[in-house]
Amino acid sequence: MDDEFFSLLADRPLYGNNVPSNDTVSSWALKLIRFLYPDNLQKSVSATLLKTEALALRDELALIIAANCAVQSRNCDEIALHFFDQLPKLYSILNSDIQAIFNGDPAAQSEFEVIRTYPGFYAICYYRIANLLSVANVPLIPRILTEHAHSRTGIDIHPAASIGSYFYIDHGTGIVIGETTVIGNHVKLYQGVTLGALSVRKNLAGAKRHPTVEDHVIIYSGATILGGETIIGHNSVIGGNVWITESVLPYSTAYHSPIVTVRKINETNEI
Repeated sequence: MDDEFFSLLADRPLYGNNVPSNDTVSSWALKLIRFLYPDNLQKSVSATLLKTEALALRDELALIIAANCAVQSRNCDEIALHFFDQLPKLYSILNSDIQAIFNGDPAAQSEFEVIRTYPGFYAICYYRIANLLSVANVPLIPRILTEHAHSRTGIDIHPAASIGSYFYIDHGTGIVIGETTVIGNHVKLYQGVTLGALSVRKNLAGAKRHPTVEDHVIIYSGATILGGETIIGHNSVIGGNVWITESVLPYSTAYHSPIVTVRKINETNEI
């Protein structure tokens, strides 16, 4: 075997051998979600016990963050404390997402079903947690969380995207929401929707590259909406498989109109 290759590996950059594994990070987030929405709550739990559990999750988060921000001389305990101070806000907006999905999907039999079985809600949970950490400028951890959800659901939401309340993802597989996307309240996305950039040049990092979707918008499956200056006006409906790179006024309907020909079998020479 090539000794030069192993020497190259020995000299590779060290990225921090104390960084928790991706499984550890995603497991912490799942524990937080289960703390907010227990799998099986057979009896009431005291507020004191719940507070103790929350403090344990907070301390675990501080340890996870520490490996990533120690070189930046940041107080990771304060970051974790600030995150958990926002837990009531996180719980409230997640409840709005549950309500949007339950009210909007005739197939949903209960809110518990939404929590336990809907991949859209699973991805939204991880995004909401990751977004709070992203806003706090925590490195790496937010991407680990959203990429975990991406691998589980096929829904790719960048943690830095801004998404309002009552967010509804229906089915969801193949959805892509870019870093600088801004989504308002009461927005519904179907599978295969892309909210992306017109260009992926590296020198555009930090620029507004992804669309803005205002309140009460529905975007149907396969729609592709691109560009940082593209605004989908409020109360609009975007049909399936459209390609949009320019703004759409409020109360608009945008749709693709293919020509479909239907013939009876006996009108062809095929059996």
